[in-house]
Amino acid sequence: MNKVLIANRGEIARRIIRTARAMGLKTVAVYSEADQDLPFVEEADEAIALGGKRPLESYLKQDKILDVARRTGADAVHPGYGFLSENAAFAQAVRQAGLTFIGPEPKLVAMMGDKAVARSVAEAHGVPVVPGTEGLPDVSAARIEARALGYPVMLKAKAGGGGIGMQRIDDEAMLEKSFAQAENRARAAFGDGTLYLEKALVRARHVEVQIAADRGGEVVHLFERDCSLQRRHQKVVEESPAPELPLRLREKIWEAAVRLARGVSYTNVGTIEFLVEPEKETFYFLEMNTRLQVEHGITELVTGEDLVAWQFLISMGEPLPKKQFELYAKGAAAEFRIYAEDPVTFYPSPGTLQTYEVPHGEGVRVDDGYRAGNVVSPFYDPLLGKLMVHAPDRAALLTRARDALSAYRIEGVKTNIPLLLKVLDDPRFIEGAVHTEFFTQPM
Repeated sequence: MNKVLIANRGEIARRIIRTARAMGLKTVAVYSEADQDLPFVEEADEAIALGGKRPLESYLKQDKILDVARRTGADAVHPGYGFLSENAAFAQAVRQAGLTFIGPEPKLVAMMGDKAVARSVAEAHGVPVVPGTEGLPDVSAARIEARALGYPVMLKAKAGGGGIGMQRIDDEAMLEKSFAQAENRARAAFGDGTLYLEKALVRARHVEVQIAADRGGEVVHLFERDCSLQRRHQKVVEESPAPELPLRLREKIWEAAVRLARGVSYTNVGTIEFLVEPEKETFYFLEMNTRLQVEHGITELVTGEDLVAWQFLISMGEPLPKKQFELYAKGAAAEFRIYAEDPVTFYPSPGTLQTYEVPHGEGVRVDDGYRAGNVVSPFYDPLLGKLMVHAPDRAALLTRARDALSAYRIEGVKTNIPLLLKVLDDPRFIEGAVHTEFFTQPM
């Protein structure tokens, strides 16, 4: 492997470029018209325009991306997260073009990317799952299944991830109103509008386990992350380790994740997500993401490992850099997603970044995709960047995070930083009493 094409944009493209450069790999960036002035374009060794502004015109254009790979002599493709990262047809097309796909085998992308199939696979390997359905052909079938499950239910995209196309449904009227909208969102984001239902668990925790596996069958976990603080099913704050989670339950979740990954002969880096009820000491498989997670950085902070480097090494056929007994987590870390959005209405706030200054200091890491003068376009997710903070313990972490968030200077767009500061001052968050309905209650 000598040259990698990064089939993504913004902060994750910059993140991959950084590790690729450290490993001596050349990089090729692809970009849309809307992104031509963003930092990742100039930081790559080569950058090729895809044309278009919207995802369907650019970052989801498989033929264009593969043509760029051919023309530039790239021998590998890293999909990042989102876009084509969990598209099995793209993974297969990359391989058929004679290139290395930085991720698992296409059949595993297909198996675990189909959320309904993944549920069945998890159950077959002894991992408990939330009661739910297979893919639904239409709203009539959804109505019947929802009645059988009992409201509330979760309406989800079969091919999806990242909360896109997901909605809590409290009654039949809401289901009728939401089904077509969720179909359209899933189709636009993933090229597949199929939906399915799960029983909604009230006030559950969302905990995920970072796993890695090589071609020799070695599987390890790199501990867990708590992703319970979500707004409209989009993660806002993530922590590692998960606060106030009993060790016995934590170990059961790690073991279940490793068992599932080993059972499906998984390779590369991935994340297995669970809904957890700590009081009952129960947990349920939610989904597996066959890619790098947005929040992978906090696992890097507590373990000292570079997960992008692990991805490259595994894809080169190398064994895992470390065995399970060599891995340990040190301190506490949290990620705060910085969005260009109104902190009250949560509507996106596109515009020009007239001022853009980020925090620095001990235990502070910022992965971002912009600089002053850049335009935050309305065509993509409004994520400006990710503030990640590491400290010896959670109390020190919260103090350091508050100082870092207060040090941001951003003008030209609204951001969610005021909301994040409110979270840090909320007694529930300070005590670690987090759950997926945190933002539905007054702060």
